[in-house]
Amino acid sequence: MLTLQAEFTRVLELFQLPFMQRALMGGVLTGLMGGLLGSFVILRQLSFFSDALGHSALLGISLGFLLGFDPTWGLLPFAVLFALCVTYFLEHTHLWTDALLNVIYSSSLAIGVILLSFREGYRGGITNLLFGDILAVQGTDLVFSALLLMVCVTFIGLTLRSQILLTLNEPMAIARGVSASVQRTTFIVLLSLAVGISIKAIGVLLISAFVVIPACAARLLSRRFTHYIWISAGLGAFSAVVGMLVSALFDLPSGPSIVTVQLAFFLGAIFMTRVRAF
Repeated sequence: MLTLQAEFTRVLELFQLPFMQRALMGGVLTGLMGGLLGSFVILRQLSFFSDALGHSALLGISLGFLLGFDPTWGLLPFAVLFALCVTYFLEHTHLWTDALLNVIYSSSLAIGVILLSFREGYRGGITNLLFGDILAVQGTDLVFSALLLMVCVTFIGLTLRSQILLTLNEPMAIARGVSASVQRTTFIVLLSLAVGISIKAIGVLLISAFVVIPACAARLLSRRFTHYIWISAGLGAFSAVVGMLVSALFDLPSGPSIVTVQLAFFLGAIFMTRVRAF
C-alpha cells in the first residue's frame, strides 16, 4: 500500500515538471486530431494513407537534416506535397490505392534512409524518428498543433453534412452539388499536416495507430455518425492521457504506451459489442 502511494506521489510530482505537462498536452492535441480525422479516414478506406505518410515522412525529415533546419518544419511542406501527389496519382492512374501507396511509401522510406546515411550521427537518433519522443515536444509544437486542431474542427464543423455525404455516398454528394475533388483534397492536406506535426511525438512507425485505432473503437461503440466522430476524438485524447500515466508509472516509452492503451480500448469496445449482442 505504501509502495503504491509512493509511486502515485512520484507520478504526480513528475507531471508538475514543465516538459511532462507539454508532453501531456501534446498527447491530448494529437489524440484529438487523430480521432477526429480518423473517424472519416477509416470509412473512406484511407487508413493506409496515414501509414504511408508516416513512413514517407522519413524522407522529409532527412531532407531537413541535410539542409540544416529543424526537420519538423521541413516535414510539414513535405507532408502537403506528398498529399497532393498522392491525390493526383489516385485520380489519374488506374492502379489500386493500396498498391500505389505501397510504391510511394516504400520508395520514400528507402530514399530517406539513404539520405540519412550521409549525415554523421543519424543512427543515434533513428529510434526517436521511428518511435517518437513525446517528452521532446516544445511550446511551438503545441501552438501549431492547437491551431491545426482549430482549423480541423472548423473545417469539419462547416462542411459536416458534405463530409458525411461524401463518406457514405459520394455519387449522391456530387449529384447534390458537393465539390468532391476540393473537399477530398482539403481533407487529405489537413490529414497530412496532422500526421506530420504528430510524428515528432509519436514516431514514424506508430503514427497510423493514432488515426486508426480510436476511430475503429468508436465505430464499434456508436450508432449515429455525429456520436461516432466525437467518441473517436474523445478516445484519442483520453487514451493519450492514460497512456502517459502508464508510461510515467511503469517507466515505459510514452508513444508505445499510448498505442497499447488504445489497443486496450479497442478490445474493450469489441467485448462491449459482444455483450450488447446477447
